[in-house]
Amino acid sequence: MATEPNTKKQKTMTPLPKITDLPSLGQPLEDAKRAAAYRAVDENLNVEEHRVIGVGSGSTVVYVAERLGQYLKDERYHDKVSKFICIPTGYQSRKLIIDNGLILGSIEQEPHIDIAFDGADEVDQNLQLIKGGGACLFQEKLVSTSAKTFIVVADSTKKSPNYLGVNWKRGVPIEVVPSSWARVQHDLIHCLNAKAAPVREGGKAKAGPVVTDNMNFLIDADFGAIEDPRALHQAIKMLVGVVETGLFIDNAAKAYFGKPDGSVAVQDKN
Repeated sequence: MATEPNTKKQKTMTPLPKITDLPSLGQPLEDAKRAAAYRAVDENLNVEEHRVIGVGSGSTVVYVAERLGQYLKDERYHDKVSKFICIPTGYQSRKLIIDNGLILGSIEQEPHIDIAFDGADEVDQNLQLIKGGGACLFQEKLVSTSAKTFIVVADSTKKSPNYLGVNWKRGVPIEVVPSSWARVQHDLIHCLNAKAAPVREGGKAKAGPVVTDNMNFLIDADFGAIEDPRALHQAIKMLVGVVETGLFIDNAAKAYFGKPDGSVAVQDKN
């Protein structure tokens, strides 16, 4: 059931701040992420036509939710934005939606999404993506592929000069049924020629593997530079035990890359 905003009407309306008027966050990379997220929202959100909004996961999407919250507090947009239903991709984005006073919905209630915003671990020259570094892989793909328009927001380090797997060195995230990890790991290495395919560990924060929101494990498979991500995605999906891959194929409409100098580069399918 959708969760209503904290108040029916914001007590204090605040005009939508201009990006150029904002003080620095003190870290160029964070300034870059904010600039990309704000511009992506400003240029693609249609408060008259959009009703269901997908909100992804990751450090850049923090600023997407923040910007949506600023629209909510502007009296020019409040009445429309207060009716938005925001669909999360995991626990982090659920909290972002609630913290910014927006209505929290679910993909079960709203399987057709007007527009979704999410980050990426790497974007190639054809707008193919690697996602899943934050372990929200399946939910992110479910939301992004349910959206009429999917917009990527990231900093400029996530843009690959050519192929996927060049900048992102941790491999392709693959969500697998827990009991299948050994079989999938074997097949990735011996059938699909992965250089390595370790199960992602929780590290200091958790003994044992990372467990996704869907109670699955993650394997990070290193294939080096990926010249044909579509073919690789299809081959991985055919392996028994694979739930979903972190290769997002022909999904994104546009990507916004924030640069440390405050500028934003935009890449689209054209």
